[in-house]
Amino acid sequence: MASKSMKLGDEATTSLVWALIKSQYLVKPRRAPVGTDLSGQIAIITGASSGLGYQAAHHLLSLKLSHLIVAVRNQEKGDSAAAKLRADFPTAKIEVWLLEMTSYPSIQAFCRRAEAELPRLDITILNSGLMHLKFTKSETGHEEILQVNYLSTFLLAILMLPICKSKAPPGRPGRLTIVSSGTALFAKLSNRDKRPFLASFDDPEIFPFDPPDRYFSSKMLGHLFFVRMLEYLNADDVIVNLVEPGMVKGTGLQRDAKGIIGWVLGAWTSFWGRSVDDGAWMYVDAAVVKGKESHGCFLMDWEIHPFTKLVYQPDGKEIMDVLWEETLAEFEFAGARQILEACKKRDNHASKG
Repeated sequence: MASKSMKLGDEATTSLVWALIKSQYLVKPRRAPVGTDLSGQIAIITGASSGLGYQAAHHLLSLKLSHLIVAVRNQEKGDSAAAKLRADFPTAKIEVWLLEMTSYPSIQAFCRRAEAELPRLDITILNSGLMHLKFTKSETGHEEILQVNYLSTFLLAILMLPICKSKAPPGRPGRLTIVSSGTALFAKLSNRDKRPFLASFDDPEIFPFDPPDRYFSSKMLGHLFFVRMLEYLNADDVIVNLVEPGMVKGTGLQRDAKGIIGWVLGAWTSFWGRSVDDGAWMYVDAAVVKGKESHGCFLMDWEIHPFTKLVYQPDGKEIMDVLWEETLAEFEFAGARQILEACKKRDNHASKG
C-alpha cells in the first residue's frame, strides 16, 4: 500500500511559526469516536510512567482496554503509575515491564518477553524519548538523544514487527505506532555530508552539540529511516505509522532543563502547548482510530501529513541510503535486516497469492 504521506511532498513545509500557529490554535482536538471498544485487547506503551505515555494509557483503559503493559526504565515510577491506573480501572490487568532504551540487551530482552508471555498483542505505542541540555553518551557509545529517539526506537520497532503480526487476532493487522515530532520538519541536519554519518553525532567537534537542533535531528532521522523501511512493510500484517502529538505542556520531556533555560522552555510550552490530554488522544487516533489509510504515514493534527521536506528532495535519497545502511549495520547483532527481509518476503508472497 502506497504511503499517502509520500504523495504530499508539495505540501511539505519548513515554516516553524506557521506550523505552530496552525497546530496549536487552528486545529480542534478529537476524541475517539463514541462506541470505540477495546475489550479483550492488549496494548504496550513505552515511556508510560508519566506525561503523554501515561495519559495515553489512561485513554486506552477508558476505552475498555483489558490488558496494558506499562514499559518503563524505573520500576518504582512504573509501579506508581500502574497503581494510579488500577485505581481508576480496577477490572483491567496492568503490568509493569522494565525497558531501558539506552541498552540494546534490555530492548532485546523486552521483545523476548513479549513474544513469550503475551497471548495476543493488538496495540504497541513506542513513546519513549528525551532531550538533554548537555552532551551525554549512552552505554552504546552513542550520543544519548540519538540513541533513545532514533537508534533504540527503531531497533525496538523492527524487533516488535514480527511479534505484532504473529500475535494480532486472526483477520486483523497488528498496530505499531511510533511517536515522532513535528520538529523533524525543521531540522537542519548540517552534518548530512559527514561520513560515517551516524558517528558524526557522537563527536561534538564534528557536529557541535545544540540541544534543540539535536532533538530535531533525531526526529528527522526517524522520518528518513521510516520511509525506507516502508519498502518492507505490509498493512495487512501490521499497520505502522508515525504520530506527532503536538507541542504539549507539562510532559517532562525537558526534565534536564534547569535555571533560565528551563524557565524559557516552560514558558514556551505553556504559551504554545496543547494539553497532555489532547496530545495523548493523538496517540489513540493513530493507534486505534485510523485504519490502513494511515499505514506508512506521518500523522499530525489528526490528519495525514507530509514527512520532513528532505524526503522529497533530490539530495534526500543519498542521505536516506547512507542512513539506512549505517543503521542496519548498527543493528546487525540483532538480525534486523533479516527481520525486514522476512517481512518483505511475506508481502511478496501475499501479492502473488
